[in-house]
Amino acid sequence: MNAGECALLVDGGPMFVYDAQENMRRPAVHADWVKATRLVDALDEIDLYWWMVREDQTPGSQREFVAYWRELFSLTTKHIQDLTETREQSRWLLEILQVVFGERKTVRRTHPISFLVCPVSPLTIEGGYAEAYLELAGWDIPLAVMPMPLMGTTAPGRLIATVVQGNCEVLAYLCLAQAASPGTPFIYAPALAVAEPHSGRYGSGAVEHALLGAAVTEMGRYYGLPVEATTGGTDHHIPSIQAGYERALNWSLPVLSWPDILVGPGLLGGSTILSFEQLIIDIEIFQRCKRMARGIDTGKSGWLDDVIERVGPGGNYLAQRSTREAVRSGEWHLSDLGVHAPYETWAASGKDLLAEAREKIDRVLANHQPLPLDDSALRELQRIEARAGE
Repeated sequence: MNAGECALLVDGGPMFVYDAQENMRRPAVHADWVKATRLVDALDEIDLYWWMVREDQTPGSQREFVAYWRELFSLTTKHIQDLTETREQSRWLLEILQVVFGERKTVRRTHPISFLVCPVSPLTIEGGYAEAYLELAGWDIPLAVMPMPLMGTTAPGRLIATVVQGNCEVLAYLCLAQAASPGTPFIYAPALAVAEPHSGRYGSGAVEHALLGAAVTEMGRYYGLPVEATTGGTDHHIPSIQAGYERALNWSLPVLSWPDILVGPGLLGGSTILSFEQLIIDIEIFQRCKRMARGIDTGKSGWLDDVIERVGPGGNYLAQRSTREAVRSGEWHLSDLGVHAPYETWAASGKDLLAEAREKIDRVLANHQPLPLDDSALRELQRIEARAGE
């Protein structure tokens, strides 16, 4: 799905949105989901979609379920990681996929979606979700298994023991999926986490998540499986210095380990609050982590000993072709977010980071229209939706 890159998957599931202009948390509405989905589709740095915010819990009726997928495929063409909750929903999903992507062999070849399932820690497979996935057997829909053991509560009180338990929970599902349909594509995706020891709450900003994210990547590599690493977020409820340093530290080590997929930007308050501004800031953090992962090029073209000799004592390298080539080739990470100018320039602008992020969001959405479904596919999905409501 990502040709060897570390792909970015947005985090998902919150029911609140942080309104930076009003400085308040509010319940999410449908327009927030539409905005988030369009933004995911527009931003090249984001590779995979997840349900980033929801105005309520999952669709309550079969008609609502079909309507969700119809609207989703109208808003993004990126790879979708999502789930169904029942066998019946899975059957509706297969009809939808055939309308949008064509026959079964096309879905099997292109993998437009992957199925996310979360075993209940400790060591429990829920029958309903397992049956919902097994209804899709034979379609080669990749299965991403994401147990969420919480060190000290639903997992033992040691990091390595938490790694062991999460590994067991993933392998159990691996055996189940392969027994049902040998060769099923599989993503090793445990979201190992730590509890805040004073309260027992999910300690989203804990630095131990960096270690766990790297450990997940190494374990997945041991088995030769694609890896989806979840490395925590932030405990803070608004974009802030704390949110920045927690996110940066929690991502740097896992990205250096280079998972296939990294989860994920944009959420605050233990992944309960969507912040559009934080999404933009997190993308900048991710790009910096990727630059670190590329390291220092020690190939023959990087040493430039001939250039050093030519410029000599007291010279400078601004006019050298090698300097221009290095800037264009990515030797520098060039950021378009934040302050990179003298004090006077910054003071005259009157902008803070959140205002700058909002401007970028507005600019991106104003200039982006999702690739629409063709009219015949849209009409067929509407017919399926009406039939689901009967």
